Amino acid sequence: MQTQPASPSDPTSAPAPACAAPGSPTTSAPDSPVGSTAFRDLVPGIVGMALVGSSVTVSRALVDAPLFATQAVRYAAAALLLFALARAVRVPVHRPRGREWLWLAGIAATGLVLFNVAVVRGVAHAEPAVIAVAVASVPILLGLLGPFLEGRRPSRQVLLAAPVVVAGAVLVEGTGRTDAAGVAWAALALGCEAAFTLLAVPVLRRHGAWGVSVHAVWLGALMLAGLTVAFESPAELVSLGRFRWAAAGYLAVMVTAVAFLLWYRTVAAVGAGRAGLLTGVAPLAAAGAGVLTGSGVPGPAVWLGLLVVIAGLAAGLRPDRAPRSTPTLPG
Repeated sequence: MQTQPASPSDPTSAPAPACAAPGSPTTSAPDSPVGSTAFRDLVPGIVGMALVGSSVTVSRALVDAPLFATQAVRYAAAALLLFALARAVRVPVHRPRGREWLWLAGIAATGLVLFNVAVVRGVAHAEPAVIAVAVASVPILLGLLGPFLEGRRPSRQVLLAAPVVVAGAVLVEGTGRTDAAGVAWAALALGCEAAFTLLAVPVLRRHGAWGVSVHAVWLGALMLAGLTVAFESPAELVSLGRFRWAAAGYLAVMVTAVAFLLWYRTVAAVGAGRAGLLTGVAPLAAAGAGVLTGSGVPGPAVWLGLLVVIAGLAAGLRPDRAPRSTPTLPG
């Protein structure tokens, strides 16, 4: 679950129309069928996944930092930023009701809290590549399960492209050694990554990208704050230096507030299955960030993986020949 960040008002302004009118075709018609409109809907997700991929490099600065306390501060800062931006651009953030609380709390518990725990604990039993490869398999889960939550059948085009994207991501990330516990943590990380998107489907129509992002983030911050009190000491944050605080700030602004908005906008517009293919962008961005930070030029396998991911994306994201009927989302 990485430069001086740009102003967050620029990248977050794009999702506003989709969220301001959650009942419009833009937000309620996953798998937009044709032409440049579909591509425009994919761009936020591509940028969001690129930001997530870049976070790998930045997160290394926080390996020795207190896990729950640092992440609690990260998500609390992101929640405040999202609230302020929503007010600034006059996007209504609706109060959850009924079962919506369960979906949003599920996003926070799995996609934010458990995912971070799985990654940190997993690398103690497995090489990072093992966790990365497991998470890179998420397009298959989203391609299978996402359409059912959206009231449609899985797309054969997406299901055929998903293994190609996963294979390319494996080539980029490589493989590594692990034990039984490492496999279990990797499986948990995969499930949490998929849940981050799947649990949002039932609430995206009413809340939009802004609402889902705001509520999931502040709920995650509260959960992590509770874990901090139970298992760590908030005083440990005093030991963080400026470099670590800068890393946490980047994660809060770019990888949480901005990336969440962009990702959920694409999920609302094109559907979880098709959006899931875009997770293949994250390992490519991670490899690119590694080059920029002095990790060296990637080897042949990485370049081959790049081509395979691009081929999978091209096959799975090409416009449908005929428009599909607009589905009715649950929730």
